[in-house]
Amino acid sequence: QVQLIESGGGSVQAGGSLRLSCAASGRSFSSYTIGWFRQAPGKEREFVAVIGRSGAVTSYADSVKGRFTISRDNAKNTVYLRMNSLKPEDTAVYYCAADREGGFYRAGNEYDYWGQGTQVTVSS
Repeated sequence: QVQLIESGGGSVQAGGSLRLSCAASGRSFSSYTIGWFRQAPGKEREFVAVIGRSGAVTSYADSVKGRFTISRDNAKNTVYLRMNSLKPEDTAVYYCAADREGGFYRAGNEYDYWGQGTQVTVSS
């Protein structure tokens, strides 16, 4: 069983920055695609960003493109989400998820493992 643990959430003012981390257990981390998702109160979970096995290929939701950067350090079994120019609309619980088949998906139901989430709150 793969365990994912998110950290780095918190409360910031609009325009501020945060860096989220997703730490994974297991020796096959480099074979996993890792996605970031978020869920705001009263809304469905939505895709934020995804990164391929090597980190060379990434994709972002239009709502965060140009502001967020996903990266990974396979030697540390960790994926990061750097969030700049935060907006109140970014307020949500952020989750990381792993696809053990190494696919490249935006749909949450394609992922096999999920973390517990970390809260991000952006005030205006």
